[in-house]
Amino acid sequence: MHYYQFNIGDYKSHTEHLSEMEDLTYRRLLDWYYLHESPIPLDLNEVARQIRMRSHSDCISIVLQEYFERTADGWIHHRANSEILKAGDKSQKASESAKARWNKEKDANALPTQSEGNATHNTRHKTQNTKPKDKVAVAPVVLPDWMPLETWAAYLAMRKKIKKPATDYAMKLLVDKLARFKANGQDVQKVLEKSITAGWQDVFEIHDKQPFGNKFDVSHTTTPPPPNQDAALKKIAEDRKKAVPMPADIKAKMAELTKGMKV
Repeated sequence: MHYYQFNIGDYKSHTEHLSEMEDLTYRRLLDWYYLHESPIPLDLNEVARQIRMRSHSDCISIVLQEYFERTADGWIHHRANSEILKAGDKSQKASESAKARWNKEKDANALPTQSEGNATHNTRHKTQNTKPKDKVAVAPVVLPDWMPLETWAAYLAMRKKIKKPATDYAMKLLVDKLARFKANGQDVQKVLEKSITAGWQDVFEIHDKQPFGNKFDVSHTTTPPPPNQDAALKKIAEDRKKAVPMPADIKAKMAELTKGMKV
């Protein structure tokens, strides 16, 4: 990719704690990632050479550990992968549109028959071939054994229906993402089914935790009092029944002390 969207506010809120050199390191790593559309090498010296920061390996290590995930293929960035996936969809759509336009122009500018050529002395204006070059082919994705094939096929069909067909590279990113979900204990089939039901072009983890707004909902944790009865008064009455009777001598003393007092 030679272009990607940059959200200034989002970036600032996540990087305010970085030093000047760490901030520069992160920007250069992102630029390299988007440009090559591939994981960042595991060799820090090679990374430092690629982004022209040979004397700042410490900054590179800090940024990679905080914002990237280490894999066997190299350091990956999930947000960047999502943007690359979207760009791949747009590129595929643009390529199909260009091919359709070229075929239409080709049919309109078809060569005349021999008799027509002789009649016009072959004076038809020749236009330059503007057929777009085909994109470099990417190896087809090999689905892992744990992938539910029927649900996967239904998911791809849904994407095609919403005019977001998956390219080979996009499918590779999706399979890698589902592999991470599976490692986190997610049910891959349920994840795909949720995307199909919701009409999403991407896939997301399923969280079954209770929403924060309902966590302290009193209506779900308390029992309402009986009709026409105050709960506090009922509690007082029950406590009075459980109380030990006052001894007779104490009761007599209290009567003596309160004699003559106005109530």
